[in-house]
Amino acid sequence: MAEITLHRLTFETFTLEYTLVFSKRKTLGITVKPDGKVIVKAPINTDLALIEEKIRKRISWILRQQNFFRSFGEATPKRRFISGESHLYMGRQYILRVSDGKKNEVKYKGRYFEVECTDKKKVKTLMQDWYLARAKIKFPEIAEPIISYFENMNISPKGVYIKRMENRWGSCTRSGKIILNSELIKAPRPCIEYVITHEMCHLLHPNHTKEFFALLSSIMPDWEKWKNKLERVMR
Repeated sequence: MAEITLHRLTFETFTLEYTLVFSKRKTLGITVKPDGKVIVKAPINTDLALIEEKIRKRISWILRQQNFFRSFGEATPKRRFISGESHLYMGRQYILRVSDGKKNEVKYKGRYFEVECTDKKKVKTLMQDWYLARAKIKFPEIAEPIISYFENMNISPKGVYIKRMENRWGSCTRSGKIILNSELIKAPRPCIEYVITHEMCHLLHPNHTKEFFALLSSIMPDWEKWKNKLERVMR
């Protein structure tokens, strides 16, 4: 089992807080998460002085990464399904207006989501159903040019499917089916394009190998920007 501890390393003008993870691995690695947290993974029994030396050598890179993520702004807070709350659609904010009525439906006009319902407990479900319906309309439109690009390399999916998923934005099955999370419809279009391109690359390279990332980068050079934006906005 990995050993996880919190540490602080003092520099001239600031103190860096990082999480140290000892596990069965051969090399020491440093990761900066989209929320700015620093994770250091090291082989079991690595001397702390050696770890700190590595961090000091990498501090400029660490700070650049933190500034990069900070440029996207604050992570999106958890949304409530009440009047006055803002909700996302294709990367834009819309204000929710909930009203009592004899039917259950969602409309969006201007910068508002208008939700009429027979029971306000149904608002969340109505919104989720609306997002799913919109995803089924928009995702094929967004995917079409990406799929066409891959078809020029004789690569094509067995189908593109859309559903709500709890823990991933998309997946590629062994049979070649692409599955997209309907919640992606809340993100900016380039984020959706990134997920589709990512999963399409898995049709050729099932694992995250160097060849996989080389293909992804050749098709979408700025994919990391949109991956980080997606993790930041949709967290």
